[in-house]
Amino acid sequence: MHIRKALKHRLFGYAWKRCDVILTANEYNNNPKQLSPLTLAFLGDAVFELLVRERFIADGNAPVAKLHKKTVAVVCASAQSNAISLLEELLSEEETDIYRRGRNANGHHVPKNADPIEYRRATGLEALFGYLYLKGEQERIRFLFDRIWEQLGQPSESDKI
Repeated sequence: MHIRKALKHRLFGYAWKRCDVILTANEYNNNPKQLSPLTLAFLGDAVFELLVRERFIADGNAPVAKLHKKTVAVVCASAQSNAISLLEELLSEEETDIYRRGRNANGHHVPKNADPIEYRRATGLEALFGYLYLKGEQERIRFLFDRIWEQLGQPSESDKI
């Protein structure tokens, strides 16, 4: 049993260490703009969802199914589309450019339960979060996410833990 635990620690420890190396902007010559907007959105989706999960966990312990349901309500395309409309006036020219690139990316698949316009706007938001993450701008990510959370992330009385 100790060998399994040590092996597991070694593998995950290596994975996290490797992740730090992979996800630095230095890999892209300090310019994550070189990545495709859909790649930025892929990463930004994970960043955004992690921030949402952190906020719900901060509210206290709860059944996982309830946490998942609340998270999905905030990370869905329609909620993210609403979120970007809250942020548009706060974005710099560079951030607006990244958002537009993500929104206009040629993704071929829109989930059947999503409106195509909302889905594209959500992809733009995710691309922005991925870009800021790779640039190492955690403070900016937190600032933008806090603005979103103030408007969209507050659970209703029926959803509170």
